[in-house]
Amino acid sequence: MSESENQYQTIYQKKLTTAAKAVEQVKSGSNFCFGMGAGQPPALLQAVADRLRAGDLKDLKVYYKIAMEHAAKTIMAEDVLHAVELCPLFLSAFDRQIIKAQQGKDRKILSYVPAYFYQIPRFLTEFNQMDSFVITVSPMDKAGYFSLGTNNDYSSTVLRSARWKVVEVNKNMPRVFGQSLVHVSEIDAIVENDAPLLELAQHGAQPEDDAIGKMVSDMIPDGATIQMGIGGIPNAVARYLADRKDLGIHTELLCDGMIDLIKKGVVNGRKKNLHKFKTVFTLALGSQSLYDFINDNPSMESYPSDYCNLPSVIAANDNMISVNSAIDIDLYGQVNAEGINHHEFSGTGGALDFMRGAFDSKGGKSILALYSTAKQGAISRIVPRLENNVTDPRMDTHYVVTEYGVTNLKGKSTKERALALIELAHPKFREELIAKAKETTLI
Repeated sequence: MSESENQYQTIYQKKLTTAAKAVEQVKSGSNFCFGMGAGQPPALLQAVADRLRAGDLKDLKVYYKIAMEHAAKTIMAEDVLHAVELCPLFLSAFDRQIIKAQQGKDRKILSYVPAYFYQIPRFLTEFNQMDSFVITVSPMDKAGYFSLGTNNDYSSTVLRSARWKVVEVNKNMPRVFGQSLVHVSEIDAIVENDAPLLELAQHGAQPEDDAIGKMVSDMIPDGATIQMGIGGIPNAVARYLADRKDLGIHTELLCDGMIDLIKKGVVNGRKKNLHKFKTVFTLALGSQSLYDFINDNPSMESYPSDYCNLPSVIAANDNMISVNSAIDIDLYGQVNAEGINHHEFSGTGGALDFMRGAFDSKGGKSILALYSTAKQGAISRIVPRLENNVTDPRMDTHYVVTEYGVTNLKGKSTKERALALIELAHPKFREELIAKAKETTLI
């Protein structure tokens, strides 16, 4: 072992402690933040929950995004909710359960923070200073660096600005390149815990997936750089891209479907203008196979969301194709991707970041792909006017795809938009949509 390696190991051992001792510096009435997705540190979150449960810690304001099992079983458990105020930047099923359980109660425990993903690092450092931050990282390398692995997002920025920074070292966390490295000298305390990383369950395929996937894939040329979300439609798109050449990836979320394209040789990044030959992402979430693939893979690079999701950075690659979905879209072209029945269901996320970046790219396209109906065909996803929040303004909506076809809304009048979108609706809802459009003099 070299002298420098010895030095870093000495620093590591001095900072190594138990989870309980590591969170003693978390103060009542302070702002607390933890890593999102697979980066949630179970031992540290459990230690914080133990303090909340014991009454040693209270009035903790908690900021996070995509709460998963580790958070749900600890800092979001029912018997600690009296001592926290939850401020999610994107709602998961666990958040929705809390909202439902708290309806009608005197105290509002959870309140969503609206935010574009590329702005979140700034929100959590400039407008809401974090007092403490905890996250799972990969083991330290010989140069004294940990990797944030699956999670760059807001984590790399908040970690460096928080007053108290603790990492949970886990041998299962992949080592990822880009701007994912954090030096041992930057950390205040270290704990070790080799819990399996959380995986994301795959959703079952829908009958419409193949039709939509084929239409979307036909719009993606050889040499394009792609961004896609997760679910049945993106998976179907990926299947139909198997014959494409020289694709690149610059995406918010790196998922299993994209890894399959890399393994098939479809993706190589050869035609990218920015980060040529590299796959760029800010968050990886999926199966263990995905985590294994990105581990110590020099072609994989992660960057903070204020870079990866910045529209001007996205636009730097020619032929940038963004594929996202939505809950519903109205006849004006306004898109709701976050609300159901006047309640926040998910969040703003980064869809609009990529919608704008892709459109500004030379040869780029922003594609919104969605099923024409919901609830087994009982509800139309194309509606006369949105009743929930507008996630994507009508001026930003570009291509819209359902199983009934494709339309480009850019440059269309309000009448042309309404008629084009009605053609994408399920046939049984078209007459009703036409009648509503006439009532409002859209057509």
